[in-house]
Amino acid sequence: MFLLSLDFLSAQEWTPSDWPVLKKYDGAHLYQIALPLGGIGTGTVSLGGRGELRDWELMNVPAKKYSTVTPGNNAPFFAIYAKPQGEAASTTLLAGPLYPQEYLHYEGRPVDHHGMPRFAEASFEAAYPFGQVHLSDEALPIQVTIKGFNPLIPGDAEASGMPLAVLSYEVENRTDKPMEVSICGSLRNFIGKDGSKFTSNWKGDFIPIGAKQNKNEYRTQEGLKGIYFYSEGVEKEDPAWGTLALTTQSDGQVTYRTSSKPDDWNNAILNFWDDFSDDGLMQERTEPITEDDPMASLAVKKEINPKGKATFTFYLTWNFPNRKAWSETIVGNYYSTQYTDAWDAAQKIVPQIPQLEKETLTFVNAFLASSYPAEVKEAALFNLATLRSQTVFRLPSGHLMGWEGVMDRFGSCQGSCTHVWNYEVATPYLFGDLAQTMRDVELNYATKENGLMNFRAALPLSEASKGNAAAADGQMGCVMKMYREWQLSGDNAFLEKNWEQTKKILSYAWTEKGWDGNQDGVMEGSQHNTMDVNYFGPNPQMGFWYMGALRAAEEMAKAMGDKAFAKKCRRLFEQGSTWMDANLFNGEYYEHKITNPKTFEFLHMDDPHVEIPAFQLGKGCLVDQLVGQYMAHICGLGYLANEAHIRTTLESIMKYNYVPNFSRHFNNMRSYVIGDEAGLLMASWPKGRLEVPFPYFAEVMTGFEYCAAVSMLYEGMENEALTCIRSIRDRFDGAKRNPFSEAECGHHYARSMASWAAVLALSDFHYSGIDKQIGFTSKPGTYFWSNGSAWGLCTISASNATLQVLKGSLSLKKFQVGDKSIRLKNVTLNSGDEKTMNW
Repeated sequence: MFLLSLDFLSAQEWTPSDWPVLKKYDGAHLYQIALPLGGIGTGTVSLGGRGELRDWELMNVPAKKYSTVTPGNNAPFFAIYAKPQGEAASTTLLAGPLYPQEYLHYEGRPVDHHGMPRFAEASFEAAYPFGQVHLSDEALPIQVTIKGFNPLIPGDAEASGMPLAVLSYEVENRTDKPMEVSICGSLRNFIGKDGSKFTSNWKGDFIPIGAKQNKNEYRTQEGLKGIYFYSEGVEKEDPAWGTLALTTQSDGQVTYRTSSKPDDWNNAILNFWDDFSDDGLMQERTEPITEDDPMASLAVKKEINPKGKATFTFYLTWNFPNRKAWSETIVGNYYSTQYTDAWDAAQKIVPQIPQLEKETLTFVNAFLASSYPAEVKEAALFNLATLRSQTVFRLPSGHLMGWEGVMDRFGSCQGSCTHVWNYEVATPYLFGDLAQTMRDVELNYATKENGLMNFRAALPLSEASKGNAAAADGQMGCVMKMYREWQLSGDNAFLEKNWEQTKKILSYAWTEKGWDGNQDGVMEGSQHNTMDVNYFGPNPQMGFWYMGALRAAEEMAKAMGDKAFAKKCRRLFEQGSTWMDANLFNGEYYEHKITNPKTFEFLHMDDPHVEIPAFQLGKGCLVDQLVGQYMAHICGLGYLANEAHIRTTLESIMKYNYVPNFSRHFNNMRSYVIGDEAGLLMASWPKGRLEVPFPYFAEVMTGFEYCAAVSMLYEGMENEALTCIRSIRDRFDGAKRNPFSEAECGHHYARSMASWAAVLALSDFHYSGIDKQIGFTSKPGTYFWSNGSAWGLCTISASNATLQVLKGSLSLKKFQVGDKSIRLKNVTLNSGDEKTMNW
């Protein structure tokens, strides 16, 4: 019966539901928009703000601005044929107009599809992962909405990790006559051409190479119809080797071509345009194929009633198994273990699309229905695109790995860098099982016997511990993340398995002449950190990570019955916390006491004859100096220092680091904020700047800004926090920057997913699977919540709270709302359940 049901579903043409909208972008704010369509660890192709398909990053490497061909008319595209009854037909590229700055080129090929008629007007709407492009033109009898998505369902990494781009074209007949409409997708078989191998000509053109004996085959099977792209010549060990499929379930008239005329003098695209423009149908060609990258086309034709609408849906699936990432050998892809090829992926995934869309809509609609401010929703939701970019991948073992970000053609800074990934909280709160795999890599693969954790894990994983580079902030943060994952999972076996390694990486701080070699709770040693330098002497950035690690280890030690270790952690925490308040807090914020790298003695900073080591913080006001406190609040570990000092420090960061207009700001390094934009500086110098401070002091980077803003939220500074978050998102307005990619050292930077922490702070959400306890703010409102495996809504009023579970399962013994605590008798809530608690 299941197989019959699956066959039945396969034969039905799916049309999208109404999709929610969080953010709208008008025609002046589309240039940079690129919404990634693809799953976690699968690669993506992006839906551009004007409807174009851009950034073809399917083949295991970043490929920004790469359209599979030399820029021009041969890039992949969709076109529409429309013929009202008794009137002339029109053929139009399914994309919006060009901007004036795109007109110039040395040989008249300024952009892809430069020679094709376009729609005159375009706009974009999004509520990630849903993107919608609206196309219209007074000269045309139609208007079109392009809808693109890939399933995103918290707690379900499998459903959120599918190699798929769903593209639906909703066409409205604006006339009072019946109309023939056909939509066609055309794509050259670019297997072997990932953009990393290329040549040039006398004009200096970029010419990607690598395709060899590529073939296109039309298939029909179980309701699917489409083109299967494969290669008989590309080496099967090449990272760019794999398969593609462009399919449809349409009940309309489906026609196709698996090849085109040879492309001498651009005759291939001319021949296509003539064929499609004739009647909206494609005629298969029978001549022998002479090109290594033959163009295939798949068209669907329907008749639309006067003033009526019709939907044309296409599915792009792929399988490119040979990922190398930062390894010299192939390490592979998890998703490729789930499908034999791209056609198999289409067969397995497409029948599930109605349910996958439904569950994705449940998530997005619930999130949008919550009371969080619009800028927080945007920052948290849109930055989830990073999880689906080439920044992130999964090994065949299931382990989640990540670059820090990606450059246009290369990964940026390898190894799931601990001091960068420390900041993000989207993964643990939305996909807890994936977060646990990252802890497994850090603790059980990247850590040496002496407790040194390589902050960049080499690949394959068997090589991960062979380096010798530790980061103080990265390593201490991993202790806190281990505590977080244990609490969220409620899995004591997870703690038991990893406890000895956790003790080991914390104890490494106590190595003689190490970070805290004299074991007094203060890090005096050389501390490599996320500023890519070594700080010498006590400083708040590493100090608060250390205090947080000690508190987390204390709690884990108690759970393990390790009383001696718990007692030691408590003693060091109390000593270190007291010392930082007494010696690093200057009345406004915490500063850095620089030591002699060799003798560990404090340097007299005001003595002009004292040689200060380069690249230090000194008396600077650092934007993320409270990062350890940020994570402690998230983890429910309490204050790591004097509460009043924490609040004062955040007020000082807002006072000194927030710049409302950068027009007069000098920055010798990288500019992520320009002109009249606003943001939080990495460091300010109200008490004097070092001659050679740490390198990034004059920059602005979003992940650090989120860290500070979220810390403000925890201290009740909501107006200041929202000002900071709004300033970030104003910079990513579609015209200047892509709203779905916050860059730092590369696009889709992992640290940007710290934005999810604003959701946690505003809801004051805490969950312990160990204690079976869930908690929220007492402020009335509706709050989306997620713990990595279950999620839903909680609506708070003055007299009661209603907890809904929309997916997953919760077992609870205690419900906390502000200061109110309600005991429950082993309540279990499953998907669809809710419980109201009164007081």
